[in-house]
Amino acid sequence: MSTVECVECGAEVSLHEDLEVGEIVDCGTCGSELEVIDDDPVTLDLAPELEEDWGE
Repeated sequence: MSTVECVECGAEVSLHEDLEVGEIVDCGTCGSELEVIDDDPVTLDLAPELEEDWGE
């Protein structure tokens, strides 16, 4: 298991070994949802907010 720094609060986020680009992980400290942008080296960014589709 490896760790990276949360982009929101700076806490260490534990990651499992078979991580894939596009996967969403949660920060256990601040609760932010983080998206894996790259896997070598592992790079995280804030996950995009889901917007509701009101049928427009």
